Amino acid sequence: MVVIQEADFDVATLLTELRAASGSQSGAIVTFTGYVRDYAKNANTQSLFLDHYPGMCEREIEALCVTARSRWDVLDCTVVHRVGELQLKDQIVFVGVASTHRGDAFAACEFLIDALKTRAPFWKRETLTSGEQFWVQQRDSDVSKTDKWDEPSAA
Repeated sequence: MVVIQEADFDVATLLTELRAASGSQSGAIVTFTGYVRDYAKNANTQSLFLDHYPGMCEREIEALCVTARSRWDVLDCTVVHRVGELQLKDQIVFVGVASTHRGDAFAACEFLIDALKTRAPFWKRETLTSGEQFWVQQRDSDVSKTDKWDEPSAA
């Protein structure tokens, strides 16, 4: 399941749904929840606006889930990503992976969150308490981390 939405999400409900969808074969479910944090150095973040390319974004995330299923023993995965104006400490993203084994669930979940940061078409605009606004640039360290998943030893 891949969902892009403005509304907040309930982690417990998403976990319950993932557990039900993965059936009795699931031996492990790994989840990740990301939050709006204070990005700015020497300033205070007030909010974060997330925009996306509708349709293309969902297709890209679905393709990442297909890649995860092909590399690891993944029974099911869920990705919910919020867009719109989010406040400090709000939930941004939920990634959940169900697998027969914990190692596959951990690896697939980590791959998905890394790849989301660099491959899914999202844009973030930060607003500081001073009123200053700027677009958050992709970090080289995030790109490097995602690129490592493409190396033969990563799978």
